[in-house]
Formats: sequence, C-alpha cells, structure tokens
Amino acid sequence: MGVGGCIALIAVGAILTFATDWEAESVNLDLVGVILMAVGLIGIATFTSMAKRRRAIVQAQPTVIERDRPL
Repeated sequence: MGVGGCIALIAVGAILTFATDWEAESVNLDLVGVILMAVGLIGIATFTSMAKRRRAIVQAQPTVIERDRPL
C-alpha cells in the first residue's frame, strides 16, 4: 500500500468519525473511523521509513587498475 492508500484510509476514517451520524446496532462507526485513521498513519510512517532506507547513499571504493605497459 502506497502513500495514496494510506491517505485514503485516513480520509475515510475521518469521514466516519467526524462527518457521519449513522447509528448501527453492532458497529461503533466512530471507533472504526479512529482505527482506520490510526492504520493510515502507521502506513505512512512505515512507507516513509522504508523510502529513507532506499535513498541511502553507499560510497563505492575507487577501482585502481594497474597496467604493465603504458597505453
């Protein structure tokens, strides 16, 4: 899941938590919204930490080639 999916989870969770007043007998929609927002935030944190690891610069050692005769 990429950043777009995480943002979508946060948006859906916020809509369920703050913008709806539906009542369901067996499901607390406010709690479901908070859980979706938390999962979205965890996903963004995981994605950015993985992206930082991919961007790490590895310094290569210079290669020295010795020749017996000049060119």
